[in-house]
Amino acid sequence: MRRLYSHERGDWPRFSWVQESLAETLATVRHSQGRLVGRMEGLGFNLREEANLQTLTTNVLKTSEIEGEKLDAEMVRSSIARRLGLDIGALQPADRGVDGVVEMMLDATGNFSEPLTRKRLFGWHAALFPNGRNGLSKVKVMSWRDDSTDPMRVVSGRIGWEQVHFEAPAAARLPEEMRTFLTWFNTHSNVDPVLKAALAHLWFVTVHPFDDGNGRIARAIADMALARSENSAQRFYSMSAQIRLERNAYYAILEQTQRGGMNITPWMEWFVACLGRAIGNAEKTLAAILAKARFWDSIAAVELNNRQRFVLNRLIDGFEGNLTTSKYAKLAKCSHDTALRDILPLVERGVLLRNPSGGRSTSYGLALQTAAVAPLAMIG
Repeated sequence: MRRLYSHERGDWPRFSWVQESLAETLATVRHSQGRLVGRMEGLGFNLREEANLQTLTTNVLKTSEIEGEKLDAEMVRSSIARRLGLDIGALQPADRGVDGVVEMMLDATGNFSEPLTRKRLFGWHAALFPNGRNGLSKVKVMSWRDDSTDPMRVVSGRIGWEQVHFEAPAAARLPEEMRTFLTWFNTHSNVDPVLKAALAHLWFVTVHPFDDGNGRIARAIADMALARSENSAQRFYSMSAQIRLERNAYYAILEQTQRGGMNITPWMEWFVACLGRAIGNAEKTLAAILAKARFWDSIAAVELNNRQRFVLNRLIDGFEGNLTTSKYAKLAKCSHDTALRDILPLVERGVLLRNPSGGRSTSYGLALQTAAVAPLAMIG
């Protein structure tokens, strides 16, 4: 006999969990959360904005990767910077798909105190699918799914041998299901805000109200609840990045929970522990931000044009491969000769190092020691 999904049970959606099982981990995570936010606030405005930009960029990239979609990192970064009014040099034009994910994420976290409504969710969904399609598949936007073709199922395996991991509630139930969910989400309760984020994520993805995009929207809702838990729109850790690292465990615990009863303690334990790991990994972001600040302080006497500043920023942020004159020209949107004129003074002043191989394969990297860089005249 098939085990009931949680939404098929008579006690749905009366979720429960063993608070004592969560108490120690939750207390540790809440302490780490507050400590991280406090440290970031102590960085100063510019570094805090940089940390926020990096975290939001990572969040958008990774929430899409979880669904198997790879976005252009520079497009995402530029789209976020444009909307936040940040000056990061040359901005990369973004397509409507990238802008849509960014708009959803910034609305969820930037306007975290605003109610979550049916209209707002429809707007997020339309932003995710601006053309009403996901690849070749048509996606019904601005409305709940109607199951006109088939029931909403999550399956794997080849045709004829599919394994059903989950079947969502019938479409006829969605208006009432979503009214119940939204009323709960917008009502203040005594549930710890982090646990509310965990439950909101699980509840939404179980209802699965849209044709597509349910996972990304569920994670945006969780981020919204986490922003409420900190009373801050600025993000300094990425839950989506951690879930991407633990994707197999993520899907496994979701499936286990949706096939279980209404006691969701294992899911809550996993979510809180995953959040703790996400906060721990944010220390790497903080270290990178501080290293970047030290780099720019070390070359403060060096006058740079906008092209040089932009390319150096790309190198600091983890440019893949070695920098060549042709790559510089492509990044800075300039001629090969202009690129060489920009690079050579940076090498002379010790900002860049010429790698051992020469000739047509000459490449450059950031110098490890930049504290004693001599002044460099501005190159037009």
